[in-house]
Amino acid sequence: MSNPKKQAIIFDLDGTLWDASETIAPAWNEWCRTHGVDRLFTPADCRSYCGKTLPEIAAYVFPQAEPAWREAVIEGCCDAECIPLAEHGGSLYPDTEAVLKELGEKFFLAVVSNCGLGYIEAFFSGNQTGQYFDDCENAARTGLSKGENIRLVMERNGIEKAVYVGDTEGDHAAARAAGVPFIHAGYGFGTVSGADAVIRMLEELPQAAAKLLGD
Repeated sequence: MSNPKKQAIIFDLDGTLWDASETIAPAWNEWCRTHGVDRLFTPADCRSYCGKTLPEIAAYVFPQAEPAWREAVIEGCCDAECIPLAEHGGSLYPDTEAVLKELGEKFFLAVVSNCGLGYIEAFFSGNQTGQYFDDCENAARTGLSKGENIRLVMERNGIEKAVYVGDTEGDHAAARAAGVPFIHAGYGFGTVSGADAVIRMLEELPQAAAKLLGD
């Protein structure tokens, strides 16, 4: 596709743009209850899983279970969470929409996450944020690592320079694998050392991104 914006800001989702754990945990618990799975999840549990792929979450939650069974359970939970999230959204971090609107006037914006199918779309619809983004990708659809998906988004949109914004060490590693600078969302769920820049609130992002992209 033709893209006049050759510089991109690519975002992680959980712990970077929103915290959806208060909606996710009840959805997972209801799915488990109706399917006879003896497990309860708290919002803190759900936050701790962020950044992992679905098979990684399944292995972490049910380490002794058969891979096919545990992955089916987590996939079912993730399908279930998308229903309330698409309707009611999650909790955006302060100034998210204002910052996205400002950045979108100059930069190509995308979301790359290790989430399940439909999750990014639920963020777009439930919080009315889809209008701000030009593309998105996730591990469940491509089967690729987060770093590979960052490169995929860049290549298919003709992006020459990009930064990745995330909150965990896994996000940092993905940015390194993709060969792009990393901005740590220090208000999020994880800790990171050696980031190219650190922001303590989203309103600091435009200045940090412009500096790293050479603007």
